[in-house]
Amino acid sequence: MGIAWGRPASEPSAGWAVIDVETSGFRPGQARILSLAVLALDAGGRIEESVVSLLNPEVDPGPTHVHGLTAAMLEDQPQFVDIVDDVVKLLDGRTLVAHNVAFDYSFLAAEAELIDTELPIDSVMCTVELTRRLDLGLDNLRLETLAAHWGVTQQRPHDAFDDARVLTHVLGAALERARERDIWLPVRPVGRRRWPNGRVTHDELRPLKMLASRMPCPYQNPGPYVRGRPMVQGMRVALAAEVQRTHEELVERILHAGLAYTDAVDRETSLVVCNEPRPAHGKGYQARELGVPMVSDAQFMDGVGAVVGGTGIEEFVDVNEPGEQFALF
Repeated sequence: MGIAWGRPASEPSAGWAVIDVETSGFRPGQARILSLAVLALDAGGRIEESVVSLLNPEVDPGPTHVHGLTAAMLEDQPQFVDIVDDVVKLLDGRTLVAHNVAFDYSFLAAEAELIDTELPIDSVMCTVELTRRLDLGLDNLRLETLAAHWGVTQQRPHDAFDDARVLTHVLGAALERARERDIWLPVRPVGRRRWPNGRVTHDELRPLKMLASRMPCPYQNPGPYVRGRPMVQGMRVALAAEVQRTHEELVERILHAGLAYTDAVDRETSLVVCNEPRPAHGKGYQARELGVPMVSDAQFMDGVGAVVGGTGIEEFVDVNEPGEQFALF
């Protein structure tokens, strides 16, 4: 069975691999990793093993004023190929965690592809998205802000090991709050593609809404939502801007329940999630104009756990042989 999009914080975990990288630039495959820290945690957040190393990128180290790493400091350091076996061991079976995980994941995957290595990463989680769901009341969700909020001392900002160490403490506190409040964790699957020549490409982490809008729903659209009744699998759900929950969290719950996420509002849309009763623009306004039912995100979350079974698409497939006639009556 594949890894689901999101899961309750109360579900057991196989462990976490907290990662931080310092890089020579912002474009994976062109810029390189200069410093890497991977901390392997058990399900309870305790550090079991770690890999921490400076790396010789064989390119200009870039913004030294940010990461403090010079060419002279890196020229005698190992290359990624020299430590990749240890990294693979730590990643295996664990969910990769980073603060803005798309950045760290893309650089790690790019380094692996340069040396024809397959990383055993099947799922990732972003702590920016996780803490955004926790209603912390902070001005921003930068790592230093979260560290100060939970009393974690940051000794060397933009140092891969220190940032990873700080993030392990932030992760532990965030997981505890998520369990207390029954918040879903933004764990998401990642995939790999093996080409005919044997090379492995790690999928880019694209925005969940973009991916979800292209995913076929296995259930027939049963039509519009009727207030007071449960939602039905196959209903098409759109999200307005006027919500308190993050769109990513709502999309996770849509997919998990067997509903269909749609990025457009039309007469086939079953429901629009919108907290504004009389929106003047956007998807909420379109829903009002077309008579599409609207509910608040709180109402949606109350009902998404009790979605009733829908009719599978396969039940509508014509089973007659080509050219064979069939009777309507």
